[in-house]
Amino acid sequence: MKKFIIALALAGTSAASFAAADTYVIDTTHTVPRFEYNHFGLSNQAHRFDKTSGKITLDRAAKTGSVDVVIDAKSVNTGYEVFDGHLRGDGFFDTDKFATITFKSTGVKFDGDKVVSVDGNLTIKGVTKPVTLAVTNFVTQPHPMMKKDAVGANATAKIKRSEFGLGKFAPNVSDEVTLSIAVEAIKE
Repeated sequence: MKKFIIALALAGTSAASFAAADTYVIDTTHTVPRFEYNHFGLSNQAHRFDKTSGKITLDRAAKTGSVDVVIDAKSVNTGYEVFDGHLRGDGFFDTDKFATITFKSTGVKFDGDKVVSVDGNLTIKGVTKPVTLAVTNFVTQPHPMMKKDAVGANATAKIKRSEFGLGKFAPNVSDEVTLSIAVEAIKE
């Protein structure tokens, strides 16, 4: 009988941990993926994507979570339409064939209650590579306007664009690119 009670207690703990996971839907109006690179040694250029969707799941008690982000590659925004078209072309993002960029987590690391990094697979132009996003800011709190729980974060990573089939003009235009994402998500 004692073994049965212990088994029930353990099963209840697992169910409680699973029930503690919260799912947040990315707020498309306050989530901005950006990329920065050096242009001919003259300056660092920073551009962004305007359309992003996805979900974040967190179980802070169990120190687990997942991140699933989809970026509309056609929404690349340099502030100059002709250059946007250039980046959408086959020498770069080739958005007619590869309309989305995705990041799917494989692990979330915590330090106490805060997420400090997210390991995952980044897919650009059909090429998938492991990437670790360093989380430089992480907050969970009620959203003051929506009156729902929310999560916010800033994360960065460095990649080599040539590894994703985006190496045109390297090394004159730097191969190393800094990715950064400001993300906000609202609890379902």
